Amino acid sequence: MPFLSATLARVKPSPTIAMNTRSQELKAEGKDVIGLAAGEPDFDTPDNIKAAGIAAIEAGRTKYTAPDGIPELKQAICAKFARENGLSYEPSQVSVSSGGKQVLYNALMATLNPGDEVVIPAPYWVSYPDMVLLAGGTPVVVEAGIETGFKLTPAALEAAITDKTKWFIFNSPSNPTGAGYTRDELKALTDVLVKHPQVWVMTDDMYEHLVFDDFTFCTPAEVEPSLYDRTLTCNGVSKAYAMTGWRIGYAAGPVEIINAMRKIQSQSTTNPCTISQWAAVEALNGTQDFLAPNRALFQRRRDLVVAGLNACPGITCPTPEGAFYVYPSIAGCIGKTTANGAKIETDEDFCLALLEETGVAVVFGAAFGLSPHFRVSYATDEATLTEACARIRRFCESLT
Repeated sequence: MPFLSATLARVKPSPTIAMNTRSQELKAEGKDVIGLAAGEPDFDTPDNIKAAGIAAIEAGRTKYTAPDGIPELKQAICAKFARENGLSYEPSQVSVSSGGKQVLYNALMATLNPGDEVVIPAPYWVSYPDMVLLAGGTPVVVEAGIETGFKLTPAALEAAITDKTKWFIFNSPSNPTGAGYTRDELKALTDVLVKHPQVWVMTDDMYEHLVFDDFTFCTPAEVEPSLYDRTLTCNGVSKAYAMTGWRIGYAAGPVEIINAMRKIQSQSTTNPCTISQWAAVEALNGTQDFLAPNRALFQRRRDLVVAGLNACPGITCPTPEGAFYVYPSIAGCIGKTTANGAKIETDEDFCLALLEETGVAVVFGAAFGLSPHFRVSYATDEATLTEACARIRRFCESLT
């Protein structure tokens, strides 16, 4: 349609949202659907955080704020970075946006020019490449497959960097794989980045508090202080604090970048929701006692799903270090036919047939840049996960 922008031709709708929408449609039709496509905790927002939002409403804190956040929230973010990551920032180095996605989008819109390249390890969160394209840049996708635990190697990073590289996007623990980089693994990557002063680092640390076993989270500017002046450390309250709908993300980095992001935001959303900002102050400053029990519950769910999927013929499911996703390979299912006669040529074929024939909704691996895989979000109760794994097993056993 000539009326629409040519930019739209460069991007696609979010596949994760599309799959979740399809499962909701089937539910509305009366189908028995188990939705494992959405990436959000099934926990309710903690009571103290909800109370802070209500208190903000009752106190009349419902007016415009500064475009990139109230001073109280910026101070809370600075305190969080100092307390948990050993990183020192001033409020002038902090930007608050309407969700983590807007933080990344603002930064890319504020910095990319045509021809600029952004290195993105695959599997990746579905929005990274499309946001780069919207901002006029060129995504350079580098595969990090199951053989390396879905982790980018220093050699692969080195090979991907050119004189046009402006950003390296780093996500640990990862959406969609749950893979987390140890300090030594991350130091090996930062050693490469130190050699290329034109490359800036954009971290996505949204799953920082969702790590399991003896894994310890770390972030690039913490591991390699010499990268501090060219790192944008991004995070938010969505996942750990069960605040996906409150839409608060934040970043800290060089003042020049933060000022540019503020300019972008001032002409788009003006400011993040005022009520949500006050709730986020409480999230960061208030009790953190619920984080450990939630982690333990997610770890039990992870172990249940990993065991259940590894019992399925044709599926191999590694054990992730964090987040609330697994990213199993279905290489052993490709080329087979379902009980209803559908041919499995791709992971999208597998996931569509799985949904239609068993009512289990997952997201196909091509959406995340690496096939043949699919993503399961195990952010739901154990009984539901047990039933979902049983259905997937029966589906795989029926393939011929």
